[in-house]
Amino acid sequence: MTHFITLMPAGVRLPATDGTVLQALEAAGYALPNSCRNGTCRTCLCRLAAGSVRYLVEWPGLSIEEKRADYLLPCVAVPTGDIVVNAPLAKRQG
Repeated sequence: MTHFITLMPAGVRLPATDGTVLQALEAAGYALPNSCRNGTCRTCLCRLAAGSVRYLVEWPGLSIEEKRADYLLPCVAVPTGDIVVNAPLAKRQG
């Protein structure tokens, strides 16, 4: 079953790959600022507006308050269904 990522505020619907949210954005031609790709630097921090994800690391670089406020680290987050990501810094490449 294919899941989809709706990227806001662009309003673009992208297929989720078998990898992370960041990898899916890149595969669809979108760039999101990132650095470490292991959940610690927080460069890719954005908001999960709807849906849910699982993390590839036990405790990504988010505080409890940030988790409760639906912040997301796309570099280590894998969608568990359709999601909506609010990532205003994401830009179409090319």
